[in-house]
Order: sequence, then C-alpha cells, then structure tokens
Amino acid sequence: MSGPETGRPMVFAHGFGCDQAMWRAVTPYFQPDHRVVTFDHVGSGGSDLRAYDPERYGSLAGYADDVVAICRELGLTDVVLVGHSVSAMIGVLAVQQAPELFGALVMVGPSPRYVDDAGYTGGFSRADVAALLNSLDSNPDQWSAALAPVVAGPGNPAVAAELEQSFCRTDPAVARQFARVTFLSDNRADLPGVTVPSLVLQCTGDTIAPQPVGRYVHEHVPGSVFTQLAATGHCPHLSAPEETAAAIRAFLGT
Repeated sequence: MSGPETGRPMVFAHGFGCDQAMWRAVTPYFQPDHRVVTFDHVGSGGSDLRAYDPERYGSLAGYADDVVAICRELGLTDVVLVGHSVSAMIGVLAVQQAPELFGALVMVGPSPRYVDDAGYTGGFSRADVAALLNSLDSNPDQWSAALAPVVAGPGNPAVAAELEQSFCRTDPAVARQFARVTFLSDNRADLPGVTVPSLVLQCTGDTIAPQPVGRYVHEHVPGSVFTQLAATGHCPHLSAPEETAAAIRAFLGT
C-alpha cells in the first residue's frame, strides 16, 4: 500500500496470467492523493501457492471474496476498485457482495462472457476457447508465446514480451484452472446489480474484449460511463498508462 493515509483508497486487481507489477506505470499517477493498493491473486505472482484451493478458486466468486477480505483487513471504505480483464467481473461480484466497501468501479477491457451466444458477441466461438484451453494443457510454453501478442495487440512488442514471460511464470496447474474459470464464465446476469458509479474503458482493436463486449457492459451496468481509448490491444495500463490514468481521473473528477 502506498500514498497518503487520508487519500481515497484505490485497489488495483490484475488480469489472468499477470501480477500486481502490471500496474506499475499507472499507480504513480494516483499515489500523490490516493491510498493505492496492489496485490496478487492467489496462484499468481508472488502469492503463496500453498493458499491455492482448487475448489475455492473454481469460480470467480472465490477471487471476489479475496478482494472483499483485503479491503476489510486494511480497513478500507469508499474504495475505487480498478479491475483489468477478468478482474473487472471479479470486481462486479465483489461490489455486489459488499457494497458498503466500494464507492466506484473501473473496468479495464471487461468481458462478462467470452464465448459468443445467441444475440451476444463475446469475441470467441466455443471451438476457439476449446482450442485455447487444449493448447494450454498440451504445451504451456507454446500457448504463452501464441497468446501474448494477441493480448498485447499490434504494435506493442514490448508488452507482448512481458506478457509472455508473465504467463510462463504462472504455475501450470493454476493457469489451466484460472483459464477455464475465466474463458468459460458468464457474468452477464450480474451486471445490472452494480450500484456504484462505474467506468468501462474500451481499447481500440482489442481482440480479447472487442468493442461490442464493452458496449454490452456499458448498456447493462446502470449509469455507467463508456470511454473509448486510442490505446490498442487489451492492456492499456502497459501500452498507454498516461491515457489510461487520465481517463480514470476524468471519471473520478480528480
């Protein structure tokens, strides 16, 4: 945790295959006047793998429980929860579980369902997801090398290289389960239950969470704000941290 003790708290939650270091270029924009908290999901980064329980983390609810527990342990209220990718939906669940703790929700590249459905564009067919998960099972290194540039987006080779290394550092068993939980989740029904001011940050040319998905989230989260970023790919906090921070600050009015 960093920043002034009296500043409004901001909790940053990373996406699949990543860790808290992914926020390092964004958090300095908020540290002067916010209490900034970053953390690693259990099974990711520097977390204690002994705490990983396949049953608990067999759904996004287990991760949401952890976010709530962190906020309570640190005595935080009026929290601005910033979630990237799958952590946007983890944030949705955390806010619903403990609305008294949260004052705002920022969703960076959110997707409530990655698989296409009748009347819904998620960006992936069932066959796409099955192939992705099969690749992770059969050859984790090849999977990391193939997925990283897709997540990073065109023109972001440094981001792709960092993501590949991060994917490779993730424990294979944890990565397999977290991938299934992430890409097979369906949180569309949870979106209308978000009652705090919310921001949807949509990247340009995001293959993982394309614009129709971001628009869907915006349309189904009551009163949410939609901001289209010029940043390309799925990780604007790495590729365009200044633009990302400016959009969040504009939403918060700070």
